[in-house]
Amino acid sequence: MEFKFDVEKNKDNIEKFKLFIEEHKDMPGALMPVLQEAQNIFGYLPLEILQMISRKLNIPMSEIYGVATFYAQFSFIPKGKYIISVCLGTACYVKGAQQILEEIEAQLGIKAGYTTPDLLFSINSCRCVGDCSKAPVILVNEDVYPKVTKDEVKEILDKYRSEV
Repeated sequence: MEFKFDVEKNKDNIEKFKLFIEEHKDMPGALMPVLQEAQNIFGYLPLEILQMISRKLNIPMSEIYGVATFYAQFSFIPKGKYIISVCLGTACYVKGAQQILEEIEAQLGIKAGYTTPDLLFSINSCRCVGDCSKAPVILVNEDVYPKVTKDEVKEILDKYRSEV
């Protein structure tokens, strides 16, 4: 799934971002705060914004990609309104978290690491949420769902679909 960055819709944010770059371009290590601000403003790192960063900071795209792919905080696709995190730590995995992840993927029609075309849901897998006694655990943004079963997945997703 490819998401198209709408330059016209983001015109004000782009101008705001250009000012941020201007204010920070001469500081040592400017790339990291510039990427963080781009992620903050746009919700992800669109190609058009990465190209702008490259031009304005005079940094090759390969170096920018090297930094952006190294840190998990950066994303090249927009995140959904609801971010579903499925814990795949040992306790959760043993109690069926992989099957729950597969059910979420099937229900939403996307794989972990991706976002639905309507930008409603993103799926992530994580290693441990620190609530092993309640395994398997999923999070939807800040909402915690303990001891989740495959049969509960549709009901959980429907709750967030109805909030739109």
